[in-house]
Amino acid sequence: PIYDFFLGRELNPRICFFDFKYFCELRPGLIGWVLINLALLMKEAELRGSPSLAMWLVNGFQLLYVGDALWHEEAVLTTMDITHDGFGFMLAFGDMAWVPFTYSLQAQFLLHHPQPLGLPMASVICLINATGYYIFRGANSQKNTFRKNPSDPRVAGVSHLLPYFYLLYFTALLVHREARD
Repeated sequence: PIYDFFLGRELNPRICFFDFKYFCELRPGLIGWVLINLALLMKEAELRGSPSLAMWLVNGFQLLYVGDALWHEEAVLTTMDITHDGFGFMLAFGDMAWVPFTYSLQAQFLLHHPQPLGLPMASVICLINATGYYIFRGANSQKNTFRKNPSDPRVAGVSHLLPYFYLLYFTALLVHREARD
């Protein structure tokens, strides 16, 4: 019973046409995260007269991530959370509490520990974020394409070692770490 409660026995619990797991997977947590960030931005403005550049960047970058997730919401239908995991305490807590309250830690930190940030460094940070977002969006789009159609010529086969970097790197890292532990 404890295991079933934690991981969820039912795959997609519903009331009529309302699917609790699908709704909770993105909406409450991600939107809550944005609202908490916005509240922290407003509190910084109240305390210091205006939000810092660092706070604006954190809010903007994280809003971009949330907007991307909501815009590409159909890709969630192919993820393990939706296709295999039951809707238990783990997913419910993660979606509605863990995500908004831990993902907003950067903005919470900035509210209590202001960080001076000049325009040149902010520009570098924006460039790094744009590069990271480009890679993130491309990888997630490719994963979704592969899940829908593994035979799609755009995603099938090995044409370069780079897409397997994380697999190779983390395999070596974790095997080595396990041996040290």
